[in-house]
Amino acid sequence: MAGTDKKATSARVIPIVPVANGGAGGDAAQLVSLYEKQPKIHPRAVHGWFAAWRWTLVWLTQALFYGLAWLPWNGRQALLFDLTARRFFIFDLVLYPQDFIYLTGLLVICAFALFLFTAVAGRLWCGYACPQTVYTEIFLWTERLFEGDRNQRLKLDAGPWGWQKLWRKFGKHFTWGAIALWTGFTFVGYFTPIRTLAAEVTQFNLGPWETFWVLFYGLATYGNAGYLREQVCKYMCPYARFQSAMFDHDTLIISYDQARGDPRGTRARSADLQQLGLGDCIDCGLCVQVCPTGIDIRNGLQYECIGCAACIDVCDSVMDKMRYPRGLIKYATQTGMEQKLTSRQMMARMLRPRILIYSGILTAISLGLVASLAMKSPFKVDVVRDRGSLARIAGEGHVENVYRLQLMNATEQSQRLQVQVTGLPGAKVTGLAEVQVEATEARWFPVVVQVPHESARQLSAGAHPIQFRIERLSSDGQDDNASVVEKSTFVIPR
Repeated sequence: MAGTDKKATSARVIPIVPVANGGAGGDAAQLVSLYEKQPKIHPRAVHGWFAAWRWTLVWLTQALFYGLAWLPWNGRQALLFDLTARRFFIFDLVLYPQDFIYLTGLLVICAFALFLFTAVAGRLWCGYACPQTVYTEIFLWTERLFEGDRNQRLKLDAGPWGWQKLWRKFGKHFTWGAIALWTGFTFVGYFTPIRTLAAEVTQFNLGPWETFWVLFYGLATYGNAGYLREQVCKYMCPYARFQSAMFDHDTLIISYDQARGDPRGTRARSADLQQLGLGDCIDCGLCVQVCPTGIDIRNGLQYECIGCAACIDVCDSVMDKMRYPRGLIKYATQTGMEQKLTSRQMMARMLRPRILIYSGILTAISLGLVASLAMKSPFKVDVVRDRGSLARIAGEGHVENVYRLQLMNATEQSQRLQVQVTGLPGAKVTGLAEVQVEATEARWFPVVVQVPHESARQLSAGAHPIQFRIERLSSDGQDDNASVVEKSTFVIPR
């Protein structure tokens, strides 16, 4: 892995937990079995530029998640995935299961965006926008609110049980539970109208499936963000294992400047570093204390690092206090660290072939998806033949085939549709040729297609291709240029 020394890398290939000794200039690791109980990690609060960005993403993602479910739109909520009716409402879009291609396109866009961001600057998703990171930040903030910062929490955990410890622990867990249940409730509210769900909750009339999923997602949030925390990132999330495949020597990663920082050691602010023979690192250990996964970045980049940059913020604050230049821990590339490149030079090397390829593919797929949604037909058609009667002879020798047409209104306005058939001489739709489909409705209609006797005699027996053309009619009965063509076959009996 880029930026990881050989000793640290070998210590993480097998299922072990490396624990750095933290000595001056030392990078040795003690191997501890995963089956032994590991000490609980109490991350220290940190403030700085990257922490501000992380909290900005926390507020933004949670405002969208909790808010969109309540946003009214056309008499309903803006985002609603109605599994019972098999309709999905996304603002003005009405999608059906047949529109699965759009979900596929969205997933491909997310995948290439992840590839691009990782190749540029490592685990940006993990460090700033991953739900595990977001809810861990929220739960840690709640924990600090009741129990204090790292040192106070350690003291509280080590102390005996009493009224002070009891109410602080209870308050923390009660608040965690409330946040988790509200998260589960909101999640279910995207599949059951959230106002209906809220009314059922207040009337104690919640259905069994809604109850199960609210509790399930609430418990998942409570357990993952409250207890598992770094265990999810280190052992459960597969991304940590294959992230190295997306890195190269020009990927921006969180790096410790060993040449500048070592040898490490404590000193007074006014001490002469050359006389003491020390580097800029004062070996305060704060970079380890603020790390949510408990690693020492001074041992090189490790797979447990989620790229949150908390160590950068706290190290910069220490450098400011010591009146040393910032950047002892910073975002840098492996090539930049080896060749001592400036930030401008490292940024110039970022426009490499893989970045251009990812960007080109991502742009093309995004534009294609947007164009496809913009040109999406306001209705859909599905044609099914009547298997009970493939073909029959009607009066005057006319040949008839019976079909069933499913017409799906993909808008929230009522539509008048006209059904026509082409492909065979003289073919026409008899009976129902004009239908009314209400807003977001999907209905089946029987349709009879008739071919005159003279035309049928000129055709050979068997199946012949035809096309159903469905046109939308305006209020004055004229075609408004919205149409869909669906292929089928017409059977001529022997």
